[in-house]
Amino acid sequence: MSSPKWHSLQSADVLQRLDSSLTGLTIEQAKKRLIEYGHNAIIQKKRRSLLFILLGQFSDFMIIVLLVAAVISGFLGELQDTIAILVIVLLNAIIGTGQEYRAERAVAALRKMAAPDAHVLRDTNEVTIDTIELVPGDIVMLEAGNIVPADLRLLEEEDLQVDESALTGESSAIEKQTEPLVNTELAIGDRLNLVFKSSMITRGRGKGVVVASGMETEIGQIAGLLQDETNVKTPLQTRLSRFGRYLALAVLAICIMVFVVGLLQGQPILLMFLTSVSLGVAAIPEALPAVVTISLALGARKLIRHNALVRNLPAVETLGSVTYICTDKTGTLTQNLMTAELFYAAGELRKAMPESEASIPWTELGQAMALNNDIMVKDGKPAGEPTELALFEAAHMAGFDKSILEQAKPRIAVIAFDSQRKQMTTLHQTSDVVTAYIKGAPEKVLQQCIQGLNNDGATAFEVATVLAEATQLASKGYRVLAFAKREFNRLPDPLEADVVERELTFLGLVALIDPPRPEVPKAVNDCLTASIIPVMITGDHPGTAFAIAQRLGIIDDDSAMLSGDQLAKIPDEEFSRLVDTIRVYARVTPEQKLRIVKALQEKGEFVAMTGDGVNDAPALKRASIGVAMGLKGTDVAREASDMVLLDDDFSSIVRAIRSGRRTFDNIRKFIKYTLSSNFGEILTLFLAPFFGLPIPLLPIHILWINLVTDGLPGLALTTEPAEPNIMNRAPTPPKESIFSHGMWQHIIWVGLFIGGISIATMAWAISRDLVYWQTMVFTVLTVSQLFHALAVRSNSTSLLRTGLFSNLPMLGAFLLTLLLQMVVIYTPVLNTIFHTQPLPMADLAVCMFISSLILFAVEIEKWLIRRGVIYA
Repeated sequence: MSSPKWHSLQSADVLQRLDSSLTGLTIEQAKKRLIEYGHNAIIQKKRRSLLFILLGQFSDFMIIVLLVAAVISGFLGELQDTIAILVIVLLNAIIGTGQEYRAERAVAALRKMAAPDAHVLRDTNEVTIDTIELVPGDIVMLEAGNIVPADLRLLEEEDLQVDESALTGESSAIEKQTEPLVNTELAIGDRLNLVFKSSMITRGRGKGVVVASGMETEIGQIAGLLQDETNVKTPLQTRLSRFGRYLALAVLAICIMVFVVGLLQGQPILLMFLTSVSLGVAAIPEALPAVVTISLALGARKLIRHNALVRNLPAVETLGSVTYICTDKTGTLTQNLMTAELFYAAGELRKAMPESEASIPWTELGQAMALNNDIMVKDGKPAGEPTELALFEAAHMAGFDKSILEQAKPRIAVIAFDSQRKQMTTLHQTSDVVTAYIKGAPEKVLQQCIQGLNNDGATAFEVATVLAEATQLASKGYRVLAFAKREFNRLPDPLEADVVERELTFLGLVALIDPPRPEVPKAVNDCLTASIIPVMITGDHPGTAFAIAQRLGIIDDDSAMLSGDQLAKIPDEEFSRLVDTIRVYARVTPEQKLRIVKALQEKGEFVAMTGDGVNDAPALKRASIGVAMGLKGTDVAREASDMVLLDDDFSSIVRAIRSGRRTFDNIRKFIKYTLSSNFGEILTLFLAPFFGLPIPLLPIHILWINLVTDGLPGLALTTEPAEPNIMNRAPTPPKESIFSHGMWQHIIWVGLFIGGISIATMAWAISRDLVYWQTMVFTVLTVSQLFHALAVRSNSTSLLRTGLFSNLPMLGAFLLTLLLQMVVIYTPVLNTIFHTQPLPMADLAVCMFISSLILFAVEIEKWLIRRGVIYA
C-alpha cells in the first residue's frame, strides 16, 4: 500500500482513503483486509541455526592456517601443541558465534514491544481483539497506560500525551492533536496528529484510525532495516585476516628454502623435513588468537569498572580505532532531568529564584510555580511530569513549600492543560478571594494579560518586550513558560477557560532545559585532543540541540548543523562531501541515522554510535561499534549493540576508548615481539648453512622455544599499562597496516640481530670444540627473546623509566621462563629428551651476556625514536 502523507490530510479524507468510518469496519471487511495486508506483526527472517553460525567461524584464513599447524604438530608428536591450538581456535569460534547470535536477537526483542491486545470498533461495537488482527481502517480506542498497537491517525483526543522516546529520541511526552498539518515533509516527532506502534499513552484518551500495520509501521520499517544491515568487521579482524594470509605464504616459502638448502648440504631427508615443518609451526604465532582473546577479555573486565559492559569482545579493540562518536543528546550528554535555569520577573532576568522573602513580583512568581502543578509527594519524594517537577523543585529550593502554601491557599478547582489552549490553571481559595494561577506558552498567556506586576504593584507593561525576551530564551534552547494570575471574589461560574483565562496579571517567565552532565565538556575536549570528532544526533528541536552542543564545545557555528528535513533534501553524493563538516543533527529519522553512519564509514571513518531507542537500533548494528544505554535503553537497542553503558554517561565512552587503545597497543606489542623472535629463529636456521655451519637446532628445540617464549611472556604483554600519551594522539587510521610506525623495520633488524648473535655464538663455540655448542645456541635464542620481551613493553619509553615492577606478570613470566630453560639444561632426564648438555657457569654467563645485548640495542632504538631520528 502506497502511503499518503496522513498527517497533512483532514480526518474525513483519511477515513475516505481507507474506506472506513467513525463507526469502524465490519467483521467481513476486517477479514478481507487481514488477507490483503497480513497480520499486524513484526516478521522475522528465518534465523540461522547455532551450528551453522559456529561452522562459519572456521572459514577465516588464519584459522585454517592454525588448524593445519595443529595437524602438523600432532604428526610431529607434539600433542600438547595440537590441543592448545584446537582449544584456542574453538574458543574464538564460540566468541564469534555468540556475537552473531546476539545480533539476530535484536529483531526478536523488537517483536516483544508489541501490545498484546487492542480496543477497536467492529460492527459499531467496541471489542477487544488480538493486536495482530488489526488492519488499516480499524478504529482504535486509546487511554492512559495503553501501548499503541499500530500507526494511527488521530480522530479525537482529550488531553492526550504519548511517550515516543523509544522511537524518536524525544525526551518529553508529546502532546497530540487532531488537526491536519500543512508541512507534508515532517519528521516523525513532529507529526502531532499521528501515534505510532509501540509508543506509550502517558495521559488522556483518544481515538484513531489505523493507517499502517505490521511491517508498514514505522517500527516495522526499523525491523526491516535491522534485518537488512550486516555487522562491519572490526579493524583488528581486518588486519589480522590480511596478516594471516601474508604470513602463511611467507612461512611456506621459507620452509621450502630451508628444506632445499639442507638437502644441498647433505643433511638427511627426514631430518630436514622435520626441521622445516617444525620451523613452519614455530613461525606461525599460534598464541596470537589466545593473546588477542585474553587482551580483549582483560580490557572488557576493566571497562566494567568504568560502567561499560562489553557484549562483543572485538569491540574492546575497535574502540581504540574510533574516529567519530555519534551520540544521542538526552541522558547521554545531558542529565535527562528537566531543570529550571533562568527566571524573569519585574523586567529582570536571574539565574536563581530569589528566596521567598523577596519582593512582591518574585514572591508571586514563586507561589505560582509551587501551586500550579499536579505534583504528588509520596514518602517525601515528589513525583509527576518532568517539567512540572522542575518548577516544583525550583520553587521549593527558594522556600516556596507547596504543602505549606496549600494550607493557606487550598486548591478548589483546576482547568486542565490542553493542546489548543497550551495553558493550565489552578484556582485557590483564601478568606476573601479566589486566586487563579495560570502557566503556559508565552505567546498564549501574554496575549491574555492586561498588566504586569513589578515592585510598585500592577502596572501596564509592553507585551512585545516580554515576548521578545521569551523568544530569545527559546532560541538558546530553553523551554519557556509564562506565569500569570487573576483574582475573583468567588469561584467563577461557569468554570471555563474563556471566563477565567483573560484580563490576567503577568507574573514572570521561567526558562527550563535539560542541562549537560557536568563531566561531559571535559570528555568532549578529551575527544578533540585525541582527534576523535563527537557528533550529536538527536530527535530534539534544532534550537535545543544547538544550544546544548554549543555549551559542550561540540559546535560553535550553526552552519555545522542539519535538521532531518534539510538532510532529506540532500542527495547522497552531496551529503558525502558534507558529512565530515556536520557536528549536530536534529529531528532525524532512523533511516537518516543509518545514512549518517554509512556516509562516514564510506569515507573511511570508524564510527561509534550511541543510542537508547528502537529508532537507534539499525544504526547501532551498522556502526563500527554500537553503544547502547543501560539505564534508559530499550532491549532492542541493547541487543543491537556491542557495548552497554551502565550509567548512560558520555564520559564512560571516552574512558572506554582509552582502554581500547591500550588493548590494541598491547596486541601490536605482542605481534612485534613474537614475529621479531620467530624471524630470528628462521634466520638462524636459514643462514647457518651458508656459513658452513651445521643445522643449529633440532625440531624439539624449535618447538620448545616457540612454546616458552610465545607463551607466558607474550600473554604478560596483554597486561601492560597504557602509554603516557595514549589520548594525545590521533586514532589508528582504519586502513593503516598493523606493521606501521616502524614495526616492520623493528621486526627485520631485531630478527637479524637475534639471528646474528645466535650464529656468532654457534661459530665461537664450535671454534673452541665445545661439545655443548648446540645447547649454547638453544639458550641464546631462548633468553634473547626474553630480554626482547622486556624491551618492547613500550614503543619509546625507556625500561629504566617504565620500571621492572610496573608489570609484575611480565617480570614473573621472565623469571619463570628462565627457570624452565635452566631446568631443561641441568636436569639429566630432560637432557636426554631435549638433547641438551649442562653448561659450565662461565659459558652460561657468556650466553646470558650475549642474550642481553638485544635489550641494550632496543633501548638505543627507543632513544632515537624519542628524538625523532627514526620512525617519525
